[in-house]
Amino acid sequence: MKVNPQYQTKQQLLDLYNKPLLELVFEAATIHRQFHNPREVQMSSLLSIKTGGCSEDCGYCPQAARYNTDVEAHKLMTVESVIEQAKNAKANGSSRLCMGAAWREVRDNKDFDNVVEMVQEVNNLGMEVCCTLGMMNENQALRLKNAGLFAYNHNLDSSPEFYGDVISTREYEDRLNTIENARKAGISVCSGGIIGMGEAVEDRIGLLMSYVKMETPPESIPINALVAVEGTPLEDQKPIEQWEMIRMVATTRILFPEAIVRLSAGRTKMNIEGQALCFMAGAGSIFAGDKLLTTPNPEFNEDKEMFNILGLLPKEPFKDAVQPVTIPDTQLEERKRKEALREAELLEARKEAINQGFEPRKVTSVESL
Repeated sequence: MKVNPQYQTKQQLLDLYNKPLLELVFEAATIHRQFHNPREVQMSSLLSIKTGGCSEDCGYCPQAARYNTDVEAHKLMTVESVIEQAKNAKANGSSRLCMGAAWREVRDNKDFDNVVEMVQEVNNLGMEVCCTLGMMNENQALRLKNAGLFAYNHNLDSSPEFYGDVISTREYEDRLNTIENARKAGISVCSGGIIGMGEAVEDRIGLLMSYVKMETPPESIPINALVAVEGTPLEDQKPIEQWEMIRMVATTRILFPEAIVRLSAGRTKMNIEGQALCFMAGAGSIFAGDKLLTTPNPEFNEDKEMFNILGLLPKEPFKDAVQPVTIPDTQLEERKRKEALREAELLEARKEAINQGFEPRKVTSVESL
């Protein structure tokens, strides 16, 4: 059951969301146990592979170039560095790695080739690989799928009505198109939203209704609480109460029984009791590690202690779908072939220059010139 047939209208969902909290949690927990192992929670890690300098104006995001925040821009990480981080995450219990790049959209260049290689390598480690890279076309989605991408994250953030109050540089329809491109390539979809941006409860329900209207709703739905960052337009937004997160998780669980509901950003503001209610209400995943892209997050050891207290079990990778098979990428292989050829040509040129007696001039100081 992808969508619960009892809740098909906005009013029905509003009535559900506004139920007495314990009744809502009980209903969500009942459904959660029908479709999932209630003790299993997936530990995922989120890695910012390219940080800052984004041209978008998302009001919540400290990575937007136009905002004066403490985030320092960094170019794309090397493949080797990503592999090292992935191995560390796996050693600490994560079964899924989500790689995020602060791009408006994917471009067909060397950076994207490197991301394709990152996906190949992490998939070969036996981890679920998720990417969030901005907008992408069908061909780019297919390359990621063939590389072994398990899921593509592209959040709708909020309702269509409220969306324009937070973002003006990308249309809601653009986000829907990217999700559809992932679908066409056979990639599972991870898409959710952020609460606490100043939206009304109706907007939270409007976000969920956007997924109800899809032919196939997301397999994975992250629920984020705004982490207000100084320097962004939403810096003065007050943190939401943890009860609001519990309500949103529970409502999402009831509406989409088969989906993995992910308790995402904002966990640092929740105590263990609040998180426990979220797990009871259907949250089946957390992001572990000290950062969520550029904002704080509980550390691995804190989460391991919480798991022990609550009797939770880390979920193994590929419990919900088979591991993708990595198919060699012809564009990546051709680029590497050309780079190797060029390197060989330069090495041969250096050898020939040395054989002809050429030696680079050695300069030990300015005065020697």
